[in-house]
Amino acid sequence: MTKNKTIMRVIFYVAGLLVLALGIILNTKSGLGVSPIISVSYSISTILNINFGNMTFVLYGIFVVLEVILHIIKYVRMPKKMSKQDNEALEPAIHKSIYLVILMDILQLPLSLVFTRFMNLFSAWIPAPSENVIAQFACLLGGIIFTGIGAAMSLNMRIIPNPGDGIVQAIADCIGKPVGFTKNCFDLFNICITIGVGLIFAHRLIGVGIGTVIAVLGVGRVIALFNHMFMDKMIAAAGVE
Repeated sequence: MTKNKTIMRVIFYVAGLLVLALGIILNTKSGLGVSPIISVSYSISTILNINFGNMTFVLYGIFVVLEVILHIIKYVRMPKKMSKQDNEALEPAIHKSIYLVILMDILQLPLSLVFTRFMNLFSAWIPAPSENVIAQFACLLGGIIFTGIGAAMSLNMRIIPNPGDGIVQAIADCIGKPVGFTKNCFDLFNICITIGVGLIFAHRLIGVGIGTVIAVLGVGRVIALFNHMFMDKMIAAAGVE
């Protein structure tokens, strides 16, 4: 990979994270419900009246710890599925691979810290729309579009995944299920936790609404459309194999 392509790869990656952070904040500002992956941190931060970005960083930290545990479990199980001869031949490569995977997991922590600082910055800059339903849906639509584009750009560069994506991939790898199916289940799990937290501690729904449903359906479509239009050009420009 040439130096110019490396620079382009980093630019696309960082730009993707910034756009993703902007999309998440627009989603929350709409007041119609947030995306499932950050609904737990949003509900807790609202109930405890603490900073949303800081609470999201805590949630991402939990995701990273779970990723490490799941990858270790997968690593421990791996030799049992191979013959003794294959295990001895592949053992050095397997050890090296698991160390690299865990390193990539841990590197998500500093990434999360920077990412959530930008969330706080956007949250301070962007005012909430008026109670006008059209303005709220416009804000939600912008949030969904930016979230999809940001997720696609950062994921396509294959550097360090956002913990929200990393945990889904780790669970899928550990249970042997497709990523799409795993994400749907994980989204549902987060929504259930958010509903439970809101009803138990605030006696009302917090962070879950029509916007949550639209986000679940819309973000994936935006990612698919963006990749259909721009993925090949981006990968070629960034030299991603």
